[in-house]
Amino acid sequence: MSVTLASPLTTPAGRDVAADLAFRARGPVSAAVLEHLVDGVPTAHTVLADAAVAASADIERDDDLQLALFALYASSYGAFAAFHADLEWDPGLIATRRVIETAFERSLRRSVEVPEPPAPTADAVARALFAMTGADTGPSLSRHLARKATLDQAHEFLVQRSIYTLREADPHSWAIPRLTGRPKAALVEIQSDEYGGGRPDRVHAALFARAIRGSGLDDAYGAYVDAVPAVTLASLNTMSMFGLNRRLLGAIVGHLAAFEMTSSIPNRLYAEGLRRLGFGDDVCEYFDEHVEADAVHEQIAGHDLAGALAEDRPDLLGDILFGAAACLDVDARVGQHMLDAWSRGESSLRGADAR
Repeated sequence: MSVTLASPLTTPAGRDVAADLAFRARGPVSAAVLEHLVDGVPTAHTVLADAAVAASADIERDDDLQLALFALYASSYGAFAAFHADLEWDPGLIATRRVIETAFERSLRRSVEVPEPPAPTADAVARALFAMTGADTGPSLSRHLARKATLDQAHEFLVQRSIYTLREADPHSWAIPRLTGRPKAALVEIQSDEYGGGRPDRVHAALFARAIRGSGLDDAYGAYVDAVPAVTLASLNTMSMFGLNRRLLGAIVGHLAAFEMTSSIPNRLYAEGLRRLGFGDDVCEYFDEHVEADAVHEQIAGHDLAGALAEDRPDLLGDILFGAAACLDVDARVGQHMLDAWSRGESSLRGADAR
């Protein structure tokens, strides 16, 4: 698979920030944000963001705005050394982040269908979440990979997954200090497994990095940001927005519950498909790990985390369901994007010539 990336988009000051990063801006807002984060020079990104939000036909699929939001969140994760650490809480950058994420959240709340809330008990909430995930009719990317995917499509799948999975668990961990009692203990139990239970080589992000290397791809975080579409950035941005905003605590908990409940079977199919295509255990181990781990995690996430939080904080029940529904909906769009492109005989990557 060869990937030809889009041509550079220079910042308003005329410099290509791709000289400092593995990816390029996609429009005036992301260009201005990247220039500020990399060079430390304030730009008019808040004014540009206001105008771009007002003009955007669909913020959830807007390349410029989703990349800008991705970069702003990446500053808090410490994802890129080129971003100045002392700009994490820069008032201008935070103002721009708020402009974009407010519009993004509003759009998600309009587009995502949330079921009627059950009684705020652990059992009722867990049942409701299992019903939501069990009724999910999203595209079956995992079945396609297991039975039909080509080698190029498998590589594209790994590229698309790298945007979140090389930082797996980090967005949900923002919730730990905001929880107490049973939900906190449940989240820590899940995250302990995600982070390898004290073994660096078993950290799930490290397992995925090993899979990326084993498939012949670049395991450096951000190496493929240029290659993925806005819907893929929006998937991580949804998690980051829920996790970084304390007022959205219920949403990040619901998101994690749905994420865990829809993981075990697809990961088994992903592993089957990758082995069918000739990949070895170094690539498949990450997916094998999740077959068993997430079968356990889904019970903890549904009952002890989301259900217990709803019991302790009934006021968060609506957002727990919203977060779960957003997880299912946004991730389904990523899968649909890939399947649609492949059905047309095209690559799912931006500016890509896959062969």
